[in-house]
Amino acid sequence: MTNNLSIPNVTTFFDDDSNTFSYVVQDPSSSSCAIVDSVMDFDYASGGTFYTSADKIIEYVEANDLKVEWIIETHVHADHLSAAPYLQEKLGGQIGIGKHITTVQDTFSKVFNEGDDFKHDGSQFDYLFSDGEQYKVGSMECVAMHTPGHTPACFTHTLGDAVFVGDTLFMPDAGTARADFPGGDAGTLFDSVQKILALPDDHRIFMCHDYAPNGRELMHETTVKEQREENIHVKSGISRETFVELREKRDRTLSMPRLILPSLQVNMRAGHAPEPEDNGLSYIKIPLNAFK
Repeated sequence: MTNNLSIPNVTTFFDDDSNTFSYVVQDPSSSSCAIVDSVMDFDYASGGTFYTSADKIIEYVEANDLKVEWIIETHVHADHLSAAPYLQEKLGGQIGIGKHITTVQDTFSKVFNEGDDFKHDGSQFDYLFSDGEQYKVGSMECVAMHTPGHTPACFTHTLGDAVFVGDTLFMPDAGTARADFPGGDAGTLFDSVQKILALPDDHRIFMCHDYAPNGRELMHETTVKEQREENIHVKSGISRETFVELREKRDRTLSMPRLILPSLQVNMRAGHAPEPEDNGLSYIKIPLNAFK
């Protein structure tokens, strides 16, 4: 069993519009914490941004006198915009993402024709995690693990016994993330999931999304053991070949996420909007037929 000192207090926040879970993860022996996968609210029709979701996190952190050390992005999300810069301004902390963000920036800077001024080196973020890197939140041991497949930049973060998988895994009855975005790959996703399933049985796994299949209640937490025994896509006994066939067939039926175009342009900039133009406004591009 996991030592009690390594069991963080995990507080969950849910954004209904994007079906996204964000988390505040507190070191059990101090007031230090990390924020994982935050949400900036976005109204597509008006182009308006606001911070109702992020303000709930700020209220919680301040009410509990917590010290934010990290604002972690598990990957460049395609279904919601990050509130990381807003949270950092209000609460402090370093904004971190996996070092393969540069691959995503290379790919989508071309899609959005970003030009020579856009940096492809990940410097928009404060810190780039390497595969297997150990770090701390307070005195709590944490590990960053590269788990590509959904995107080439996906990382899973283990904070104490709490595992934050981004979109790599869903609840056992929902399976796994799609692997058909640029740079995604079903076989690579299967291999990444095996790394997660090799963690101790009792480690808690926290979802980034849940879509409540078959009308069940919303859920955000499972365990390594439950995933290994019950996940409909990758449970023990399902081969890599079978998974790839299943995943690719499923992906061919999926439409693009509603917020993919604004999300990518903002999130590959660490949550910042594109630079304002000469009228003082920032713009999100809509490239026609980019994802046919």
